[in-house]
Amino acid sequence: MVKSKIEMSTIYLALGTNLGQRDQNLQLAIQALPPAVTVTALSRCYETVAAYVLDQPNFLNLALRGETALTPLDLLAYLKQIEQTLGRQKSVRYGPRQIDLDILFYDDLILESESLQIPHARLHERGFVLRPLLDIAPQLRHPVLHQTIQELATQLPIEDGILKILDFS
Repeated sequence: MVKSKIEMSTIYLALGTNLGQRDQNLQLAIQALPPAVTVTALSRCYETVAAYVLDQPNFLNLALRGETALTPLDLLAYLKQIEQTLGRQKSVRYGPRQIDLDILFYDDLILESESLQIPHARLHERGFVLRPLLDIAPQLRHPVLHQTIQELATQLPIEDGILKILDFS
């Protein structure tokens, strides 16, 4: 009997941190993703000013493309578990955090539930998300807005919050 191949989905995640050893936080989060998520592409790392809640340290942000057999809600639970393991604690919305892992895209799925929205609701207005995505998926088309990441990035304000690009290899 031949085993059927596991159906894999392509996902895009945003990773951010502004507390503790920020570069180490990102590296530990990436290392924690397997085996449920296989990383297939990684953006450069960007230092960015905080958005929404401005009185907090600068962030390091990056994006990655990966593959997973997890469903969207199982992936969300998996990412939340990684965040907790790496020391994320509840705080004010958009406040400082040890690590933040967000699902940006899951194949071309459009999902709106109480706990999860895919594509991510505000990714099109965030330089700290779009700039890293440009590194790995400039032609990826947003399934709701019907624009590529490159097209969305050109609509960002000139002051998009990016301070510098870091070598994260």
